Amino acid sequence: MSTLPFVNHCFVLVLSLVLSATTLFGQAPSARRIAAHVETLASPAMKGRGTGSRENEKAAAYIRKQFRKYKLRPHGVDGYYQPFTAKVRRVVVPDSLRQASNVIGFLDNHAPYTIVIGAHYDHLGDGRQGSSLAENPEGKIHRGADDNASGVAGLLELARYYATNAQVEPYNLLFIGFGAEELGLQGSRYFVSQPTVPLEKVDFMVCLDMIGRYDPARGVGIGGYGTSDAWPELFTNVKGSVKFFTDRPGNGGSDNASFYARQIPVLFFHTGGHADYHRPTDTADKIDAQAEEGIIRLGIELIDKAMQQPKMRFTPVN
Repeated sequence: MSTLPFVNHCFVLVLSLVLSATTLFGQAPSARRIAAHVETLASPAMKGRGTGSRENEKAAAYIRKQFRKYKLRPHGVDGYYQPFTAKVRRVVVPDSLRQASNVIGFLDNHAPYTIVIGAHYDHLGDGRQGSSLAENPEGKIHRGADDNASGVAGLLELARYYATNAQVEPYNLLFIGFGAEELGLQGSRYFVSQPTVPLEKVDFMVCLDMIGRYDPARGVGIGGYGTSDAWPELFTNVKGSVKFFTDRPGNGGSDNASFYARQIPVLFFHTGGHADYHRPTDTADKIDAQAEEGIIRLGIELIDKAMQQPKMRFTPVN
């Protein structure tokens, strides 16, 4: 009997496995892409992405371009954009009212519930909008590489992974680049007041803010562990390539607080403060893109486990 059909079958099987592995490898989070996103968003040309600036609009357009590339559905009110008016409150400036936008892309899996993944893309511009910790900050570009180009890079890697993995997950995913976070969480607060998906259909929210300065001695902090009684079980046997620790509260730190206030479970990824926080020295060369890749892989593991469970129940943290 000829062995040719068997050989051909084996060849096809091996080729299929190789192509599958190659495809999965191509979809996986990449330190190279993370670094490229951070370098773009925190470049001198972006001038610190201050709310209301032309450079802030360029950062929003950069996120929109990636969402379109990944074929996410526009889910703002003006295509991918959800415009709103932000207000500078911490300092007195002549242009205290500034135009801003959330940038929103939707991966529609035709599921009943949706997971929100967000990161703010604004920063302090040239130091004239308040919140800088630098001495005499006015006129100095605050690049915001860790805060929060690193989080946006993670957001885009998660969007890319889920949009291109050729799977239909049991939850929809809504990816949001929030505007005006540095002015007091104004973008996320606006979103939860004018949501483009019903809040009662949101399972949980993942916030990525300052995830680029990994310290192996500390690890990455994951807040919100106490915001649902489902989280402890989901963290069981999760290891990852980076050290991490959990923290119960979900009502502080970043845009996760806006969702927690609406009784939505959250997770908040954060690698901690450092001497360059809210200073012009927060530059792209200090970002640990390789460690951030590990953080995003850890996020995927947790999100994937959560998607195998029913909709979460919110629990307040005292």
